[in-house]
Amino acid sequence: MSVLVVTGTCTGVGKTVVTAALAALGRARGTPVAVVKPGQTGAHPDEAGDLADVGRLAGVGELHEYGRYPDPLSPAAAARRSGLPPVDLAEAADRIGELAETHRLVLVEGAGGLLVRYDDEGATIADLAHRLGAPMVVVVRPDLGTLNHTALTLEAMAGRGVELAGIVIGSWPADPDLAMRANIRDLETISARPLGGALPAGAGDLAPDEFLRAAREGLSPAFGGTFDAAGFRDRFMPL
Repeated sequence: MSVLVVTGTCTGVGKTVVTAALAALGRARGTPVAVVKPGQTGAHPDEAGDLADVGRLAGVGELHEYGRYPDPLSPAAAARRSGLPPVDLAEAADRIGELAETHRLVLVEGAGGLLVRYDDEGATIADLAHRLGAPMVVVVRPDLGTLNHTALTLEAMAGRGVELAGIVIGSWPADPDLAMRANIRDLETISARPLGGALPAGAGDLAPDEFLRAAREGLSPAFGGTFDAAGFRDRFMPL
């Protein structure tokens, strides 16, 4: 029984693609996998949300969404604007715990960054991870500005008693610039561990078989892949 929460340093960093990659590797190992999106924003009831992308890329059918709001806002703001009740993260924790009783891997993808509010009382995905006792994968950008965002995210996690499972670069370009290459060492210094992976830019547009290969090459052995953090560092870091 294992629950892993996926968060990011901000929105648009590749959380859904990383979640799909983790799910694809779990499924390839024959592990029963369930994926949860507690709050989906920016999608109407008849539109595809993030879980549809996870299902398409990873081939996972156990997909669970606990709240959906049409406006592309934080879950709390989107719930207020829609007039719908906010996601109850305490109830979500109970439902995720029930899933974990029958699935060896339950992946929980947050909305936006670590401290985005799910209700007007200020509940966050960090609170959910703490309640579940689940470690977090933090998805980060590779470019200029990511070091501060990453350091702040990890500091906030530590202050809330949430364990770090690893840092994954959500979208690594084919031709990284100097700042991206220099950031590799500093991201590892900030997290006090090797990178947990780096998925190639455009991975979310791949066919499922190609995506599985990218997931395997882009995630570390701790997540079921073959990503070599030292080799990646040696290949890209500037002198």
